[in-house]
Amino acid sequence: MNHEIVESFSGLVRDKSIDKDILAGIVEDIFGMMVRKKYGLEAKFDVVVNMDKGDIEIYLERQVVDVVENPATQIDVETARKLSGEELSVGEEYVEIIPLVQFGRRLVTTAKQNFTQRIKEIEKELIFSEYSNSIGEIVVGEVYQIRNSDLLIMHNKNELLLPRGEQIPKERFKKGDTVRGVVKEVRKNASNPVVVISRTDARFLERLFELEIPEVYDGIIEIKSIAREPGERAKVAVESSDDRIDAVGACVGMKGVRIHAIVRELNNENIDVINFSDDQNVFVTRALAPAKLKDIELDKENHKAIVTVEESQVSMAIGKGGQNIRLASKLTGFDIQLVKEGSEYDIDLEEFKEELGDEIYTKFFDAGYETAKAVIDADIEELVEETGIDAEKLQEIVTLIKKEYEEAEVDEDEESQTEKADNTKSSS
Repeated sequence: MNHEIVESFSGLVRDKSIDKDILAGIVEDIFGMMVRKKYGLEAKFDVVVNMDKGDIEIYLERQVVDVVENPATQIDVETARKLSGEELSVGEEYVEIIPLVQFGRRLVTTAKQNFTQRIKEIEKELIFSEYSNSIGEIVVGEVYQIRNSDLLIMHNKNELLLPRGEQIPKERFKKGDTVRGVVKEVRKNASNPVVVISRTDARFLERLFELEIPEVYDGIIEIKSIAREPGERAKVAVESSDDRIDAVGACVGMKGVRIHAIVRELNNENIDVINFSDDQNVFVTRALAPAKLKDIELDKENHKAIVTVEESQVSMAIGKGGQNIRLASKLTGFDIQLVKEGSEYDIDLEEFKEELGDEIYTKFFDAGYETAKAVIDADIEELVEETGIDAEKLQEIVTLIKKEYEEAEVDEDEESQTEKADNTKSSS
């Protein structure tokens, strides 16, 4: 029966990577509980488990006495001599091996249930610990279930979650597909821990660089910052610690072979690799490429940058739907505001936030319209397409902004004329 019990317990953990010593300790605890239930809390005993041999031995220690007052801790002289076959005297210790059959099937079944519960708890802790230590690392698994656009991924016989929001837009997977993602977070749950993986996290792109570019993996090239709009475009700032190695060239690879491998993994996400610079003016300039800038004014304290560009470079600097300037802002850590060269006056669209409301303001901002003049000069059809706001509503908004803009522009001109007049008087 001993071997049968140990074998049944071992079968529960054979594929769960639980250490044999931990398993033996659990079995000792559980059978210790069985002994205390049968013989009482004062019982002296020892449980010896040999998982390799499939053997459990329980030793019960009792004192030899003339008159037994507590059967759990004492045994009379005659019974002790009869059972041991030795001439034991009062005051000596009698050690007896307790067969498991004495505990009965019911108690053994209870022990097995407790054991199963303990194994589940340990398994949960092992999963939580394993993946908590792997946050930010890539895992590769197989899609085994799709639930409300969320993917359940099987990795090393553990269930991982790839939520819809952590998937790259427009990419689709089916059951059986192999998926790579980075471990984003691990949450404790009533059942098993929830391991969330992501394909949109910036760390996923960073780990892909390490996989595909040996110089990044070896630490010769350092990734300084990453800005992503998953599935669309990303900017990566890199720096080489070896003057002989061109950081951008090494990342792109011969004929773009290295970067293309990453682009394919990210559902054709365009990746701009730029050289990092400690000179923030240079870094902002590179981040806004391919647009050519005329001037940059940095407010380092408030992390703002006013960038002046020629009219022909405005659309390039802003990018499709404001993408280029948004990514450049994320990459550099500066709130970049664009000013067209020669424009005499403009108003930040944020000044109209109260009239527009948060939702509409956000739609304009996300589409790259950050100033009043940018909205006024834009074509209505283009605005409809880029903001998703209907044409009639947009016409009302443009009329409102134009009216306030023109009034403010007049006030600005009057102030400028007054200032010029005052300066003339002072000089005369």
